[in-house]
Amino acid sequence: MSDLVIQPSRGLHGTITLPGDKSISHRSVIFSSIAEGETVINGFLTGEDTINTAKAMQTLGINIDGLGSGSLLVKGKGLDGLAEPAGILDLGNSGTGMRLLAGLLAGQDFFSVLTGDQYLRKRPMARIAEPLRRMGALIDGRANGKLAPLAIRGAGKHARPLDYVSPVASAQVKSALLLCGLYADGETRVSEPSKSRDHTERMLRFFGVEVKEEGLRVSLKGRQTLRSPKAIDIPSDISSAAFFLVAATIVPGSDLTIMNVGVNPTRTGIVDILNAMGADITLQNQREQAGEPVADLRVKHQRLRAITIAGEVIPRAIDEIPVISVAAAYASGTTIIRDATELRVKESDRIATMAAELRKLGVDVKELPDGMEIEGRESLDGARCESHGDHRIAMSLAIAGLAATGATRVRDAEWIETSFPGFERLLQNTAYQ
Repeated sequence: MSDLVIQPSRGLHGTITLPGDKSISHRSVIFSSIAEGETVINGFLTGEDTINTAKAMQTLGINIDGLGSGSLLVKGKGLDGLAEPAGILDLGNSGTGMRLLAGLLAGQDFFSVLTGDQYLRKRPMARIAEPLRRMGALIDGRANGKLAPLAIRGAGKHARPLDYVSPVASAQVKSALLLCGLYADGETRVSEPSKSRDHTERMLRFFGVEVKEEGLRVSLKGRQTLRSPKAIDIPSDISSAAFFLVAATIVPGSDLTIMNVGVNPTRTGIVDILNAMGADITLQNQREQAGEPVADLRVKHQRLRAITIAGEVIPRAIDEIPVISVAAAYASGTTIIRDATELRVKESDRIATMAAELRKLGVDVKELPDGMEIEGRESLDGARCESHGDHRIAMSLAIAGLAATGATRVRDAEWIETSFPGFERLLQNTAYQ
């Protein structure tokens, strides 16, 4: 087990480039595998989560060159080119990888088994398993099919289209059903209570698939051919940028520019929330890349004020709530976070874990069923903290330590490698120069 020790910083400066977007990396290797032709993927995230998805595609018979280098060559075999795996597909810690692959495998004409680490095996899978069963797949698992490992007998040529109203706004649920819908004879429709991230829809269009959007409903017709765009250039992950946006905001003297960040409007809740709290963040050189909006983000230190964070912005910032709670801890007043029940079923219960760890740093936190009330302070107290096996908790606590009094130690920080390889080195180079 490795610990990460954070000393107070005197400011973050310079220009940095972050790893590729995790959500887009997962999708790029999956869609390239079932497309016609070869695809070069530049900027592929070399974290454990995305590597596990790529290895799963290799086990399904896809030739992928350059794995681990950040530049992949995927030799697609078309919609019906996957092969029954000889072994179990292990997705490690990745909920995105497991849920998207469950959707893909539900449309195949063979048997497969998906598993993951101790944390992933605790995460709810009924939200995808139940609608995928309605599309014709046979899915079983622990707790009556609600938990991984998941055993999937795909529907194959018997896959049925589905008109599904999702009780939660979840890009993973939506993407799983659309992936299975590619194999169905007819139109699959997914409606959500609010708009979740739309990387799947954008990338499918980039591969030539017709995807319709009507309000909060997304639909596609099955048996469409995916054609390789030849190359995909993946922007930097705004979820990774979030840690540095908060860091530069809370540490006095900071002036930092983060290059080539994906600013998909379904993902920019972090920017809107921080600016509403008084942050100084500007989007520069806005452009489009592989169907995704991209910009350079400049952020300067600014004293924050408390706000209420709730409603439609929550799905657009759900992964960033842990580090947003760190910003709230340094804000003037009491920040209220509501409508974030989804945090209870992430890699950890992120409401409970962040509340517990912020208290160690001297913050007055009230845990709510769907969020937190956080009383801000001018400075936090360095402390010994726990990652709880959750990469975003570990990184959020590291950021909190940058403006604390005294050293902060984050135990079991190796989980950071699942989504942000090189985080510690980049933080050292940025915050202590």
